[in-house]
Amino acid sequence: MSPMLFSDGRSIKIQRGFAEEQRAQAARLFDAAFEAKLSLAFPQKHVRLAVLRESFNPEFCLVAMRGPRLVGIAGFKTPEGSFTGGITFKTLRARLGVLDALRAIVVLSIFERSLTSGELLLDGISVSPRLRSQGVGSLLLRHVVAFGQTQGHKSVRLDVVDTNPAARRLYERLGFVPKRTVRFGYLRWLLGFSAATTLEFSL
Repeated sequence: MSPMLFSDGRSIKIQRGFAEEQRAQAARLFDAAFEAKLSLAFPQKHVRLAVLRESFNPEFCLVAMRGPRLVGIAGFKTPEGSFTGGITFKTLRARLGVLDALRAIVVLSIFERSLTSGELLLDGISVSPRLRSQGVGSLLLRHVVAFGQTQGHKSVRLDVVDTNPAARRLYERLGFVPKRTVRFGYLRWLLGFSAATTLEFSL
């Protein structure tokens, strides 16, 4: 695929992973998209950013670069590992202490999703707030699909919550098909949403 070109002449290029010195950028970008969910486990922003910065596995993501700046991330999970797989009890205990680490693990387990054979699972997609609605997210998703094909996966799967209809419209426009919906009515007070729909792109 060709790089995306903006009116100022600067392009967006997609690559696999990011450099070690970009971990802080990646953490801020991811937190900007998933603060509502992550804050349930890590209420303090500086703790969230530290945990993300230390736990990301860059091998399991595609990123959008605008010059030297990281402006988008699409993390994924395969049988070999995942982008956020480094968030372990050991990591959390070092930052939070035993009790708060246990609480965080319980909260995060609500969002945990298992893999089926031949599947690439999207582990979160985030675009810089300044570049949203400009096609960067679509470009990342198309590259995720292409990556899945080259790696021999049979499908790409993702979940979208009922409070984000714009994201669902984007996924369906790109060819993702709804498969099932899980409802969390009794947990809406905690999660901030009441249902999540699984969408799949067959490769």
